[in-house]
Amino acid sequence: MTTTAVRRTETAVAEAAPAKPPRRGRRLGWERRRAAVLMVAPAVILLTWWIGIPTIASLVLAFTHYDVLAGTISWAGLGNFRDIFADPIWNRSIWHTVVYTFFTVPVAMAIAVAIAVLLNSKLRGRAWYRAAYFLPHITATVAIALVWMWMFEPNIGLFNAVLGQVGIQGPAWLSDPAWAMPAVIVVSVWKGIGLKMLIYLAALQSIPPELYEAADVDGATPRRKFFAITLPLLRPATFFVFIVSLIDSFQVFEQVYVLTPDGGPANATTVMTLEIYRSAFGKFDMSRACAQSMVLFVFLLVLTVISRRLTGKDSDAEL
Repeated sequence: MTTTAVRRTETAVAEAAPAKPPRRGRRLGWERRRAAVLMVAPAVILLTWWIGIPTIASLVLAFTHYDVLAGTISWAGLGNFRDIFADPIWNRSIWHTVVYTFFTVPVAMAIAVAIAVLLNSKLRGRAWYRAAYFLPHITATVAIALVWMWMFEPNIGLFNAVLGQVGIQGPAWLSDPAWAMPAVIVVSVWKGIGLKMLIYLAALQSIPPELYEAADVDGATPRRKFFAITLPLLRPATFFVFIVSLIDSFQVFEQVYVLTPDGGPANATTVMTLEIYRSAFGKFDMSRACAQSMVLFVFLLVLTVISRRLTGKDSDAEL
């Protein structure tokens, strides 16, 4: 091969090779990455400071004996976990939390679906109804609990006054161990309907109307359309609402603390979060409180994974 041919070959290879990006383009890419990092940094710092570090600290303290007043700390291993599961009040608080969740989550979800379907129809003044149902969600829980305390009052309360009109002697709702938890559940269901209704309403409005038109052509009844079209297409929203409601119900605290101070009569409404609060700020036993918090975290993690396996696959397939 001659020198001229070699030069021609090198020139052709150089022309065929991809050109290096100009320095201005590389600089612009670096500036964009830097801008992205700067925008994400505040959220990362806040999550690390307020969630990451406390979570790690709680995990470490759960395996220690930490005396807040004396400022001493020693290794305890699994001692804190053995102590809490040997405590009948803690075991009872787990059962109360499960009962509260079992009655609160499905009932509120069913009512929210029914209300969302009604408010998605051509109803006069539906914007006002939507606002009215959502209002309890944005109202302070303490204020709501105080109003319900008056309604549950055995002598001058609204519920017993209504029951008295039909000849029924109303119970001492919040002072009776048999009625304290049902009263708390009623308040929680009423307060939690608004957000669930809003999520279901958004999901309903995303369903193509052509499906209902085709069902009308086939002569489907409203009941048939609800169970054959609406409910199946609400599965992704149902999964999201269920997970959020599950986590929220296991973390219930304010309404229990205000409606039934100190866990109600005979610890009838003592839930896990209330018992954690007692351990941390009543007994100043931070190690015990951290161990209880880890148990609560494991409960939520396991329930979330189970729920994901049961309903998540169908939701992902439809998405």
